[in-house]
Amino acid sequence: MTNILCYGDSNTWGAKPLKKVGEIFRYPRHLRWTSQLQTTLGDDYQVIAEGLNARTTVFDDDIDGHHKNGQRHLLTSLESHMPLDLVIILLGTNDLKSRFAKSSWDIASGAGRLLDLVACPAKPLIGGTPKLLLIAPPPLGKLGFLDETFAGGIEKSIDFARSFEKIAELRGCAFLDAGAHIKTSDVDGVHFDEDQLRPLSQAVAKTVQAIFAN
Repeated sequence: MTNILCYGDSNTWGAKPLKKVGEIFRYPRHLRWTSQLQTTLGDDYQVIAEGLNARTTVFDDDIDGHHKNGQRHLLTSLESHMPLDLVIILLGTNDLKSRFAKSSWDIASGAGRLLDLVACPAKPLIGGTPKLLLIAPPPLGKLGFLDETFAGGIEKSIDFARSFEKIAELRGCAFLDAGAHIKTSDVDGVHFDEDQLRPLSQAVAKTVQAIFAN
């Protein structure tokens, strides 16, 4: 059995695009991209979805809560689910919020810090160190009511693919540009419409299969 941990934010949790503040709806389990990844990969794999709404890479959020900092709970997740063969990190969208004032490179570097934590955990993991896949989130779309929250974020997100790929290269891990396969919803510019979930899962599945073919 090949065990895969998908560590991400609301898009890994399965959130539907939002139409107004405070609205949170979740896709049925079978529709979520992580579930479709499981279906595509088959019974020889176990896909574990570890998604949290508003999770950042490594930045404390004074509004939504410091527990949204992805660095705070990554090691806990690793130990909770070990042994693991692969850890997939899909984070960075929430780092684009204007209150963080971070560049595309800062955000990608935050994701790089998470890669380092997986590669060099606080204590040895049962089963050894897992392989790594870093996914660059797709660029933000039409933001609608989230335009103030993500002010200036669209321009930064366009550079995600380049910045994240460089971080992956520096660490010698696998990389996938989600924006080459899907786009964010025109409803809120952040989350994924239902018709984008399967293309994402297919792209991830192809990358995963290539990782374990080597």
